[in-house]
Order: sequence, then C-alpha cells, then structure tokens
Amino acid sequence: MSPYGHIFTEDTLQTIFPAERTEAFFEALFGDAEEGSYDIALAFAGNRGQDLDFELKLMQRPGKCLACNLTYGLPQVFSRHPVINMNGIADAVARAAGVPSAVWKLGNTREISRELHVIPLTITLG
Repeated sequence: MSPYGHIFTEDTLQTIFPAERTEAFFEALFGDAEEGSYDIALAFAGNRGQDLDFELKLMQRPGKCLACNLTYGLPQVFSRHPVINMNGIADAVARAAGVPSAVWKLGNTREISRELHVIPLTITLG
C-alpha cells in the first residue's frame, strides 16, 4: 500500500472534493444542476515518490448519457474552472500530506466503461 493511503481516505477525499461541487459546477455551466450527466468524485490511485496519483471519476447519473464527446475536453475545462478549483485541490492535498505546496497536472480523459470515465490527476508535493 502507498504510504499516503492512510492519509487520503474516502472521508478525506470527500472533504477535499465534496459531492456538492458537482452540483455547483453544473449550476455554473448550465444554470441548473439537474442538467449534468455525471457526478464527479476524487479518488486516490497511489504514488510514485512525491508524485501522488489521483483520478477525477466521472460517473454517469441514472437516466443520463456519459457520451465520450462530453468528457474528452474536460481536462482543459477543469484546469481553469473556478468551481472545480484545481489549485485549491492541490493545496488541500499538500496540507493533508503535511507539505507546504504542490503542483498539479491533469491527464487525458480515459473511458473505463460507458458509465465511468476518469481524468488522471498528478499532484507533485513540494
């Protein structure tokens, strides 16, 4: 197990990226949170030294369609959207890990299944 696995528990991850942030994101994007086709959750995937691997999981909502064309441009959108707040996520991860700072990088969207897509997130502790 990763030495950071005991830090980035489900409770900690939900504190860093609460479920309400998905609702706020779709409210800002569409004017109505009900228009969103997926929920967003932060998951810890391990580490490579000071590089911590996370995933932003996009999980299809019941009765909605998680179409590929809706998620492939999301890394660029997430990187600058104030509700998603990637800098805030990186800062919260750094605080949880007990270090003063961190930098982040989003990878390309990967389709795991029709109901689940993930965006890799690497946070390097500084």
